[in-house]
Amino acid sequence: MNRRHLWALVLGFLLLAGGATAYTVRAAVGRTDDTAVAADAGFGLDGAPPGALWFRDSATGRVARQDPAAPGGRVALGPRCDRFHAAGPTALCLQRRPGVPARSYVLVLDRRLRERQRISLPGIPNRARVSASGQVLAWTTFATGDSYNTSAFATRTSILDLRTGYLIKNIEQIPLTLDGRRYHAPDVNYWGVSFAADDNRFYATVGTRGRTHLVEGDLKTWSARALKENVECPSLSPDGTRVAYKKKVSTDPRAPWRLHVLDLATLREHPLADPRSVDDQAAWTGPGTVAYAYEGAVWSVPADGTGAPRRVAAGASSPVVPR
Repeated sequence: MNRRHLWALVLGFLLLAGGATAYTVRAAVGRTDDTAVAADAGFGLDGAPPGALWFRDSATGRVARQDPAAPGGRVALGPRCDRFHAAGPTALCLQRRPGVPARSYVLVLDRRLRERQRISLPGIPNRARVSASGQVLAWTTFATGDSYNTSAFATRTSILDLRTGYLIKNIEQIPLTLDGRRYHAPDVNYWGVSFAADDNRFYATVGTRGRTHLVEGDLKTWSARALKENVECPSLSPDGTRVAYKKKVSTDPRAPWRLHVLDLATLREHPLADPRSVDDQAAWTGPGTVAYAYEGAVWSVPADGTGAPRRVAAGASSPVVPR
């Protein structure tokens, strides 16, 4: 091959590469972001019947509402979310964005489910919580991995105070007391925040060295202390006395967890009547009832361990009855 032929081949390769690059850029520019679906006008938290159940509709990905007086019907006219929660004047919507690496949007919504603030962050949406006043928000994303049922995962948990606008991007640096002593380890992970009524204390899971712990955190003093081992994804009851959570009860990776309720004063726990392995952060839908997602539907069960699980919404997740 002479030099002229060689340069012709190189030029042809560069032209082909340039064409491929140009096509990729055009395709990216022309691609619509299918997460950008806002709530329909008139569909919001205001005007909903008391006790209405809100959740993510699996068929559309949109936030839906179900009237307790008509449990067979639903209206799915909210924004498109992967995780949803609401309380007071605020709703929180986590949206996974298309593309690699995984990234998400955090949308802070008002009672009309209209966007007030948008935050871009890395990772896959996992947990979302709004304090009872609607003034403090928390969310968890998977930074690596996409399941708690593996050692190869890492989480990023953030807290946003709407009163001041202050955002804690990752709470893993909060000073932690474990077994009565200050604890430091490179593998510390936090997830599943649940707020107390004072907008200061919170409960969350901390994972380290293959163990999980329930921690009580204090935003004002910026500190956290472990209360009990083997507690994941806590959800504080409306009266602030109990925590619903998932407890690891088996080494079987297909069914490792069971929902429990813990009395915070005595640290005594009891299992709930659903024996299935539920991987969700349960939501209190009343003083004595919790709801959760399991295999594509929302279920409800009494918090005192009696009764039996009852399916309340098919094709649904992220249940909440806004306070």
